[in-house]
Amino acid sequence: MKKYLLSIIVLLFAHSASAQLVFSGKIEYERRMNVYAQMDGNEWFERFKSQVPKFSSTYFDMLFDTGRTLYKPGKEVESNTKMFWGNSPAAENIVYTRLSAKKVTALKTIYETKFLVQDSMRNIQWKEKEGIRTILNHPCHKAVAVICDSVYVVAFYAEDIPVSSGPEMFGGLPGLILELAIPRLHTTWTANKLELLTDKDEFKIPEKGKKVTTKELQENIKESFSDWGKNATRYMWWTVL
Repeated sequence: MKKYLLSIIVLLFAHSASAQLVFSGKIEYERRMNVYAQMDGNEWFERFKSQVPKFSSTYFDMLFDTGRTLYKPGKEVESNTKMFWGNSPAAENIVYTRLSAKKVTALKTIYETKFLVQDSMRNIQWKEKEGIRTILNHPCHKAVAVICDSVYVVAFYAEDIPVSSGPEMFGGLPGLILELAIPRLHTTWTANKLELLTDKDEFKIPEKGKKVTTKELQENIKESFSDWGKNATRYMWWTVL
């Protein structure tokens, strides 16, 4: 009898724990950028600096389930920065990830050219760090990594959303990334809303664009912006996110 009761308790506990897991949904990310820092050293921008807010926000949605994710532009907001320097970097990116196959298809617009990146998921060497942050009522663990040889990245991921993905082409952690920070780009991505998927939400795979791998895109950007100095390097970072 005691063994029977113990089995019931274990099953109830397991059911309670699994009920808290989230296997599919729709995340809204706010991408917040320090415009002043982003445009530092631009003499033209300095003349208009006082007329532009220091921070600019753009929004992206991510549809996800256990087998795939789709990251795409979200709601539009009024911005005083757009009238001065056009769309913010990577504002039109669409990233479709097949998690089981570890493949990525990403549509990236570089000025007037559309590139269709088809490649394997980026192999990021994450390192776990101490610290837990609660985001949308989900406890999130901290991890850090370096991309592009020198660009430091900080991520907070939710183990109770067991989907190995995140904003842009980031992933590889045992849970969905709900917050991402790239200090050298003066930018953070933070999940501010989690909803259920609806019948209208479609995982549409990007199709049109110049087909390249991530490495080929980097080489293209490096050649095209070779005379931009340090700005070329920063722009390349944006293109490979």
